[in-house]
Amino acid sequence: MTIKFRKMHGLGNDFVIIDNRDGSRKFDAEQIRHICDRRFGAGCDQLMLLMPAQNAGTDCFMRIYNPDASEAGACGNGTRCVAAMLMRDEKRNSCVIETVSGLLACRAVENDMVEVDMGAPRLDWKQIPLSEERDTLHLGIGDGDTLTDPVAVSMGNPHCVFFVRDVEKLSLETLGPAVERNALFPERTNVEFAEVQSTSAIRMRVWERGTGVTQACGSGACATMVAAARRGLTGRKAEIILDGGSLFLEWREGDDHVLMTGPVSFVYEGVMASA
Repeated sequence: MTIKFRKMHGLGNDFVIIDNRDGSRKFDAEQIRHICDRRFGAGCDQLMLLMPAQNAGTDCFMRIYNPDASEAGACGNGTRCVAAMLMRDEKRNSCVIETVSGLLACRAVENDMVEVDMGAPRLDWKQIPLSEERDTLHLGIGDGDTLTDPVAVSMGNPHCVFFVRDVEKLSLETLGPAVERNALFPERTNVEFAEVQSTSAIRMRVWERGTGVTQACGSGACATMVAAARRGLTGRKAEIILDGGSLFLEWREGDDHVLMTGPVSFVYEGVMASA
């Protein structure tokens, strides 16, 4: 048996996309780990598995898997890639993608970029979720030196945002795992390290839950925008500058939704042997 797939990336955050909208294939944890493996499979930060739509007016149900086969509730860069693929294949300018965290409306915008309505952030401690009641604007954890008092945000998946003085000097491989598995986060967490450069620009690096260091994280950029605005460090619009490039965020006042805009790239189409 073989598996057809497409390889895409958003700012270097790369994905294997498998179109299983006919529901013909089943994938277990071993197969997912094999597909994501950069030595023995196609290799990616996340596997985007497209399943049959569950609601009228939507284009597919998208499941998101990390290389360790754990499932993620949201992935902004991956959503943009899948949306670009669907819109290109079907010659449309918009689509709606279902996820375990809700519906994501996507549209093509100028300069070959894609905008995704990521919905409203979830800010209550139970929604993150945290293991105990805390003020999500001031978690009060960290190493007491480089990392202090982060902000918690859920964008359908948990995020812990630290504001730092010089993000380039940080060792994410050292700092990230400890925060990801902090007892305060029963489902583990993504960890963002953000340096505010102005009221409309933030330099951000990320340690992704179940993946590690990546070039970009769309939901992490959304969480960082929300965290910075809540702290009064920026307005409600900002450029988030990641290792792989920039995303453009707006936390809309009218409905509290976060809009994320950025580029996507098609890398190649391929066929791999089934694990």
